[in-house]
Amino acid sequence: MSSTRSHTPPAPSAPPADPRRWAMLGVVCAAQFMLILDVTVVNVALPDMAADLGLGRSTLTWAVTAYTLCFGGLMLLGGRLGDALGARRTLVAGLALFTAASLVAGLAETAPVLLGGRIAQGAGAALLSPAALSLVTTAFHGAERNKALGVWAAVAAPDRPPASCSVAP
Repeated sequence: MSSTRSHTPPAPSAPPADPRRWAMLGVVCAAQFMLILDVTVVNVALPDMAADLGLGRSTLTWAVTAYTLCFGGLMLLGGRLGDALGARRTLVAGLALFTAASLVAGLAETAPVLLGGRIAQGAGAALLSPAALSLVTTAFHGAERNKALGVWAAVAAPDRPPASCSVAP
């Protein structure tokens, strides 16, 4: 009697999960929160910036817009650099650039320095954000990935009302 059973190789086992992945999620979510917060928090400081630096309306508009334009406009490049150079390296570079640019913008005494700082902040954010999301999606698997992405989504969109929330006109 010959055996007609075919031998199937055992499924490869997944590598053990890194126990530091939840701490990493906390760090990248904190960084992402700062990026999102920086889009709108400058609005609170506009009156003081105008008075202290003698800025006109158009310069104040650029102080708000420069960050957002660079963040959104360079995000595809940031994602590509994360793929080419590694997500962790790109995240660290983006965080360093964002932090240094925040210091420059915070200490600015002239409009060009302020705008340059805001532009550099946007570039740093464009490096950091896609790399952070890449790290989250590769560090977690299965049901844990859904939980981690849920935490990420909650942090990445803090200013949006829940879908069930209705806003009266």
